[in-house]
Amino acid sequence: MRILLIGGNGFIGRFLIAALQLHKHNVAVFHRGTLHRGTQTLPAGVDEIRGDRNQLHASTQEFKRFAPDVVIDLVISSAPQAEELINIFRGVTQRVVMLSSIDVYRAVGITHGTEEGPLQIVPLTEDSELRRNLHPYPPENLQALRKIFSWATDDYDKIPAERIVMSDPQLPGTILRLPMIYGPGDPLHRLYPVVKRIADGRRHILLAQTLAAWRSPRGYVENVAAAIALAATDDRASRRIYNVCEEPPFSELEWAREIANEMHWPGAFVVLPVERTPQHLLRPGNAAQHWSASSARIRRELGYVEPVAIEEAIRRTISWELGNPPLFPFLAQFDYAAEDAALSGDQT
Repeated sequence: MRILLIGGNGFIGRFLIAALQLHKHNVAVFHRGTLHRGTQTLPAGVDEIRGDRNQLHASTQEFKRFAPDVVIDLVISSAPQAEELINIFRGVTQRVVMLSSIDVYRAVGITHGTEEGPLQIVPLTEDSELRRNLHPYPPENLQALRKIFSWATDDYDKIPAERIVMSDPQLPGTILRLPMIYGPGDPLHRLYPVVKRIADGRRHILLAQTLAAWRSPRGYVENVAAAIALAATDDRASRRIYNVCEEPPFSELEWAREIANEMHWPGAFVVLPVERTPQHLLRPGNAAQHWSASSARIRRELGYVEPVAIEEAIRRTISWELGNPPLFPFLAQFDYAAEDAALSGDQT
């Protein structure tokens, strides 16, 4: 198959390219010319189309020359982008695949306080209720997010984009709702707070009681890429929506213990009441609302199985985190003096 990746030069893209090339598909990548941190060039055999995702129409003729069987949009951010995507590729390709997010679910809004009502039932399935309020992140959070994900637009929201992609009568769509993705190249450095504390020789690691119990969907980047490649190349995925995530979901404390086990850490985790937890270890929101999700549909319908076991995924990510500290300090806060003071209070 001939497969076009829009924005395929980033964190997920390099693994997705590898997954597609493994099965001998011809791949083209549309990007601005700026490669992901640590990536010098695209892999051999990949066609390049240079351009701006916000001006997709300017590259229409190059897209037509490549004549993709499937288009995978990794960086779609809004309804206008979805409309442009469908209008350009209607009659050009057989199917479009949109990478969406677990943040479409109403449970996410309840955690953030933008949605009212009772807690949502988990695990979240593809039929769970979506957010009623659009634009899930406050402007200040979105600006911080855009420092890392430059493709995120001011009107970011996957829900209206999903509706457009799935509703065109002529061009079938597929939606993949992705989890919190970790692995080598993770721009959010999701394992770093635990990895650094262990590497720094901390004997105790503190978690707020509410956060320790919180469960959310995760996925190792290479496994997520395998799911995307599978859905893009299997006609059974046409006009279907899939959650992609590991199962079973770990709580934050269980996840931290998995990391600690792989690093052979002899220390202990200490769970504190919120009122005694240092401020830099607290997260806003309603932690009573979990985000754990089910990926049963993609496993049942397409036969998805993760190619990399979770233990190996964690080991690879730890190794990368140790050698690649985050560029943005707000991604992980460390105040060992405050943590020691809180721990001392816990032991008195």
